[in-house]
Amino acid sequence: MQLAACLCPLLLLFLSRFIQSVAADTVFYRFNVTWARANPDGAFSRPAVGVNGQWPPPKIEANFGDEIAITVLNLLGNQSTSLHFHGLFMNGTTHMDGPAQVSQCSIPPGSSFTYRFKAEQAGTFWYHSHVKGQYADGFRGPLIIHDPQNPFRGDFDEEILLSVSDWYHQEMAVLLPKYKHGNGMMSKEPVPDANLLNDTQNLQVTVTPDKTYLVRIINMGAFAGQYFWIEDHTLTIIELDGSYTQPTTAEMIYLSSGQRCSFLLTTKSEVGRNYPFMASMDRSLFMMAGHVNANATGWLVYDSSQPLSSPSQVDEYNPIDDMTISPYDQTPLLRKPDQSIRLNINMKHANGASYYFFNDIAYSSPEVPTLYTALTSGESAAHFATYGMPCNPWVLQRNQVIEVILYNRHMTNHPVHIHGHHFQAIWRSEPGGGDFPSSTMTDDDFRQIPVTRDTIVVPNGGSVVIRFRADNPGVWLLHCHMEWHAETGLAATFIEAPLDLQQQQQLRHITADQLTLCTAAGIELPHDSDNATLEQTGNPAAVASESTTDRQRALSYTPGLFVLILSGLFFVFTGVVALFWLRGCWRPHAFQYRRLKEGVELASPEETSHEPRTTPKSRRMSLMVDP
Repeated sequence: MQLAACLCPLLLLFLSRFIQSVAADTVFYRFNVTWARANPDGAFSRPAVGVNGQWPPPKIEANFGDEIAITVLNLLGNQSTSLHFHGLFMNGTTHMDGPAQVSQCSIPPGSSFTYRFKAEQAGTFWYHSHVKGQYADGFRGPLIIHDPQNPFRGDFDEEILLSVSDWYHQEMAVLLPKYKHGNGMMSKEPVPDANLLNDTQNLQVTVTPDKTYLVRIINMGAFAGQYFWIEDHTLTIIELDGSYTQPTTAEMIYLSSGQRCSFLLTTKSEVGRNYPFMASMDRSLFMMAGHVNANATGWLVYDSSQPLSSPSQVDEYNPIDDMTISPYDQTPLLRKPDQSIRLNINMKHANGASYYFFNDIAYSSPEVPTLYTALTSGESAAHFATYGMPCNPWVLQRNQVIEVILYNRHMTNHPVHIHGHHFQAIWRSEPGGGDFPSSTMTDDDFRQIPVTRDTIVVPNGGSVVIRFRADNPGVWLLHCHMEWHAETGLAATFIEAPLDLQQQQQLRHITADQLTLCTAAGIELPHDSDNATLEQTGNPAAVASESTTDRQRALSYTPGLFVLILSGLFFVFTGVVALFWLRGCWRPHAFQYRRLKEGVELASPEETSHEPRTTPKSRRMSLMVDP
């Protein structure tokens, strides 16, 4: 009887999901991506990346279990594009994840690509371009997947959708080169010119007294974190980053770029006034705040005949700590990780440009998308060196518990996002708290039911530890969601269960769309022309496409690496000397003769492994793709 009582809820959930999948629809969208004029702050009109001749782009909406099909036709004329669906795992469809040169070739002007995937998660997500910071030019929008089985469906009457975002008057094609190359000093991130609520300012949201609303809010900005609060109202948080939470009350929340939150909002009974709500950009991120107005104000309009009151002054920002919020399903801590990955965040300026690094590697896009390398490299796909060091690759084994330790040596916070997964955020230091004390911490020291997210803020001078299970074979980026940092190297690639990936026929079958995109980019994929199936040639694809030489040269100027190389040379030299001494053959002329005869090789920077526990030494590979 007890077993039956335990199984009944699970059986009902399974049956409800099964019925939903049977009744699922296919939701079609066609995005003709064009330039459009935009002036959301009323201060400056500029070109923005719009859809079907309009800006802002539309909301994508579906129900759990639906298939979503989005055809993207690039009519920009002067820029390539792609589309990423932020927060969706893409189980079994990693080729639809969207980052250019990771899971696909970019979509050049005049070409199209159809993204097709199942809505197997419910909640608040968003979509955005994943090419050269393009989404800061406006190519982004909400993606909402409704859940008929939402555990809070009986607790609200209506939904309200909000977005917050920073906004620039200049295009990324102008701003990004300026930021990268600066003025010979450490570059300063461009400060946004405006802050937007629902892509406008002075937003008014009409509400009814004595009703409860489900409010979804998304930070779609390219840089700034946002504080958000509603005057004289309490927020009851029920979702973070597409994962339901235990109901948690808050007066103020903080959303980094890429983060989402849903909360229940119960309106007041009286209709005496209208209440302001505020989004305030995190000014601590701005090295030079200058003229910026960090605040965007909206109003809950109870009575349109009443004036819109000015917001009250806030003495300090005191948002709820998201680490204290528990998941709705009470998933316990993933214990005893099988693989621990340490990623140190830093910034360097060299050769007239600024670069961000994970472990002294500034990410550069490979010429051949990493997914295609994984699918065509045979057994070599299991070795990270196959993918080339510029894409900062890490190979994960299927179903293992992966721990990632993020240590931020930089002076600003970094919101780090992972594709293909959400994770448990099990530990975070205070700002300036230093490195994670792994030698003194055990699983018993962490929250036993940790918060679940897909984007987490790593504090300046501090650390974060996350864990997830590698149960989704694919090629997934992990990167900072500040576009200035992601575009200057702060990214890494997780190649998850690549040999299992090769067995997925859906992935090995190359569509005409995929072939056309890569051919337009001058990339010829090895495939059987009769059945359009990728062939396993065993050839790696590891030459980076943009600024690789400069970035590796910048890496050579990194003091830590320079010291490491000198230390390695010293230890190799002393080891050889000791060997000859022990063998009784220490004579200067004999040493020189033997060294020349035997060809003793010293370690090179390319042979320095960043993953010594699990993989062989890496060396840069050249691109060899059979025609």
